[in-house]
Amino acid sequence: MVTVAQSRPSERAVFIQRTYTHLAGAVGAFILVEFLLFQLGIAEAMFHFIASSRFTWLAILGGFALLGWLARSLTAKADSVQTQYAGLGIYVIAEALIFAPILYIAAFFSDGNAIPTAGILTLFLFGGLTTVAFTTRKDFSFLGSILKIAAFVALGLIVCSVIFNFSLGLIFSAAMVVFAAAAILYDTSNVIHHYSTNQYVAASLELFASVALLFWYVLQIVMSLSSRN
Repeated sequence: MVTVAQSRPSERAVFIQRTYTHLAGAVGAFILVEFLLFQLGIAEAMFHFIASSRFTWLAILGGFALLGWLARSLTAKADSVQTQYAGLGIYVIAEALIFAPILYIAAFFSDGNAIPTAGILTLFLFGGLTTVAFTTRKDFSFLGSILKIAAFVALGLIVCSVIFNFSLGLIFSAAMVVFAAAAILYDTSNVIHHYSTNQYVAASLELFASVALLFWYVLQIVMSLSSRN
């Protein structure tokens, strides 16, 4: 397999353009799905469903993990472009459903500027990290094992917080922002050094997943700081 880094400059440029165009499309689709979830009352229903029992959140996280695995498998391994798009679509919808309750809280129980503020901060952070990954041209594959260990630790803390009913707090959210930033560096480097030029849909899914994670914890920090003020 000829990777993007090994391809001709013209092919590399087309791959990058397609990847980030699809990433922008995925973000746009996410916003559209969230708008529909709010308009149809689904976001409110999910908020009340999760608020009824803290253990429902674990079930939702489990379902999301399963859907995420399915979507990434479809997108990364499929030869058919249609199947890759199906994987990306499944993942975007799953992310929108997961985000619906916290966005509902941010919209109706927090500062009205929390969502746009978090969105702008996420955009600037992602832009800066992407610039670093492209300008340094460094292979950040070494972050892979570190991210896997950190992900298991974070997942364990999240599960424990749900079971034993304690808050992880602002420090955990800040640590997860650092984790998401490292994931963006890793994913950006990974799609350049380990993806072929026809895997732009899979590349956009990987980047979208990291951007969504970054936005989630940036939003939590903004909401926490807003509530203190």
